[in-house]
Amino acid sequence: MIRLAYIVSHPIQYQAPLLRRIAAEPDIDLTALFLSDFSTRKYRDKGFGQAIAWDVDLLSGYDSKVLRAWGDADNVGLIQPFTIGIEEELRAGRYDAVWLHGYAHHAQLRALVEAKRRGLKVLLRGESHAASSRRSPLKRVVKRQVLTRLFRRVDAFLAIGSANRDYYLSYGVEPQKIFMMPYAVDNARFQATATAERGRALVRSLGLDPSRPVILYASKLQTRKRPWDLWRAYSMLSTDGRDEPKPYLLYVGDGEERAALEAAVASTGWRSVRFAGFQNQTTLPDYYAACDVFVLPSEREPWGLVVNEVMNAGKAVIVSDQVGAARDLVEDGVNGFVVPVGDVETLADRLRWVTSDRAIARGMGEKSLTRISEWDYEADVDGLRQAIAGSRP
Repeated sequence: MIRLAYIVSHPIQYQAPLLRRIAAEPDIDLTALFLSDFSTRKYRDKGFGQAIAWDVDLLSGYDSKVLRAWGDADNVGLIQPFTIGIEEELRAGRYDAVWLHGYAHHAQLRALVEAKRRGLKVLLRGESHAASSRRSPLKRVVKRQVLTRLFRRVDAFLAIGSANRDYYLSYGVEPQKIFMMPYAVDNARFQATATAERGRALVRSLGLDPSRPVILYASKLQTRKRPWDLWRAYSMLSTDGRDEPKPYLLYVGDGEERAALEAAVASTGWRSVRFAGFQNQTTLPDYYAACDVFVLPSEREPWGLVVNEVMNAGKAVIVSDQVGAARDLVEDGVNGFVVPVGDVETLADRLRWVTSDRAIARGMGEKSLTRISEWDYEADVDGLRQAIAGSRP
């Protein structure tokens, strides 16, 4: 029996099903140690710009504890909340290995030090890749020095994808210490709920013409997500610059850019663009099922799990080349397209082509479903097992 401590900032909607899957393994005794539990109740999400409460179960099916802390537990950063007792927990829990999700909180760094002092294996899973952050030359130098030293103390790295694996290699991590643990979602749930019937029902409820294709954006309406790129590309689909394009455009999500986007759309008089606002986990599959093609034009996107979700609905996807999922999940011209970040003309060209004939979008969507069906929790469990067996303190 392997006693495994998983240390992460807070219960995360994407991760709860994975933790249940790991906990079901008869020889892995998993305990999740959370720095905060703010996500289990209503809280203000800065990205969405509003208070939200997740409508899916985040805690059942696996053992967990919320670590004691001083200070504001609704904001997790380098020093907030000021977590206490992580060393005592690692001693009392009689763990064999410690799995860190990230290293941006002092408790995670203290856990690494305590684990090494006690001879425990240390596994690290993060989200970074070469284009996922923007720093000055000086900060890049300091970061390289700090992370190179930090990574030397880690026994095994759980890479979420190819770009993340290359990130570790660029810091001198030995290839044999890196194990693939794909960034996956609950494929079974999304495939079961993102049905054609639910998609048609949503199209009817929104008053859309079912003969017209649908382009979907589902993410926070933040500058970094570049929702304006999609709007500008969409505008280029108009045949004369005045009449609305044939496809519909659905914006799902909320955030700082929403008001300005709505104003820009209103100025055209087009009724083909809809803003659905924030949608919770149980309603998102309806939007995935309703669309023909999904677009995520973000810059510095660590991964983009929404890409996984919509691929489970069997849809074509278009992403920027700074989306971490691009290299592993999107094969250009096969199940979608990868476009240079900020290249609005290329984005418009790809949208024009994929919405010109619904058979094109359906064919790409079928390939998306085939690809994502292999990028699953079973692969995660295999990667975790390999890391536990292969790493040496």
